[in-house]
Amino acid sequence: MNISHSFKTAIIGLKTNKSRSILTILGIVIGITAIILVMSLGEGAQNLILSEVQSIGSKTIGVSPGRHPTGFSDVMSLFADSLKEKDLEVLGKKTNVPYAEKIIPIVFGSESVIYGNESYRATVYGVSPDFAGIYNIQPQQGRIFEDEEVKSKSDVAVLGYKVKDELFGDSDALNEKIKIKGKNFRVIGVLPKKGQSAFVNFDDALIIPYTTAQQYIFGIKFYHRLVVEADSEKNVDQTADDIVATLRNSHDITDPEKDDFFVETQAGAMEQVSTIINILTLFLAAVAAISLLVGGVGIMNIMLVSVTERTREIGLRKALGAKSAEILWQFLLESITLTVLGGIIGITLGAFFSFLTALALSRFAGLDWKFIFPISAALLGLGVSAGVGLVFGLYPARQAAKKSPMEALRYE
Repeated sequence: MNISHSFKTAIIGLKTNKSRSILTILGIVIGITAIILVMSLGEGAQNLILSEVQSIGSKTIGVSPGRHPTGFSDVMSLFADSLKEKDLEVLGKKTNVPYAEKIIPIVFGSESVIYGNESYRATVYGVSPDFAGIYNIQPQQGRIFEDEEVKSKSDVAVLGYKVKDELFGDSDALNEKIKIKGKNFRVIGVLPKKGQSAFVNFDDALIIPYTTAQQYIFGIKFYHRLVVEADSEKNVDQTADDIVATLRNSHDITDPEKDDFFVETQAGAMEQVSTIINILTLFLAAVAAISLLVGGVGIMNIMLVSVTERTREIGLRKALGAKSAEILWQFLLESITLTVLGGIIGITLGAFFSFLTALALSRFAGLDWKFIFPISAALLGLGVSAGVGLVFGLYPARQAAKKSPMEALRYE
């Protein structure tokens, strides 16, 4: 008997017990579905975050307070107050950072914005006028505030699309007065609908001069972040080095291990994001793969039960001349067929659920989330499925092949 005949016999055996076959592959289906879903969403998240990083340009350099986060304690240090006015001044000197073209101080926080009887909680960003160029956004109505308005701590504001819609509806917002923490602000601009960009949801933002935000809104004298734009991509690394040297001198730091700030270029941020997401995705996929192991054990148990129930069938086939190797191949192919079929169903379901999730995130969460089918994960899933069938089906198949025809025929 050849392999094709053994395969046909295995298919007939599986069709005879359809309900059992379906329940047997359930663990494999769940495991492969979870792996495809996790890998697809992981790649989608990575593409989204990398596009967000790239959206503010390859010439930008971020300066954050605290130590570079490697653990929970370092993450908490991100709320430190180590970036001050003197740092902005020394970084602005060409003698210190010759290739720096623009420097933007940023402070931010969530606050309630009131207009008449309407109230909306928006994210208030205190920035300088150069933010519009670096973040590539201009008002569709009105204007951006000017340097003089920053220096005089003017009470002017630019509204994000959603903030304007929530407070004013179809009415014109320009030159109207809104209130934040009891202080009146005059609306001088409205941003177009843009959504999430470079980690900032501009639709949900309210933008004011950073000096005004520091004194009247947040009551602080430090910055949450500085963004530096180099004059060209080739000078980014040198500019980053100059920033580090300047801030260490400003903070009287001689030991790099005691830095109370960290500097990130877009290339470095992209590399770090890719590494973190890849590790997280692989970890989640490994957790999901545990169900494959459980499914494999289930298949072995069911196949052992099947061998016991079909003892007379095995004895009859051996009495008619079937060899032990043919019996082994029949049961082994049944196991492999079950797992491969489970893998195909799991890949299909995983792709389907991944597509639905990407569609939901794109449509309802406003994210530019693209569906990505992980071909490598699908091929790996099929290979693992077949391997699980082979490994966990081998013992039951050998048990069936070792049965004596006479004892099998006498089995009740």
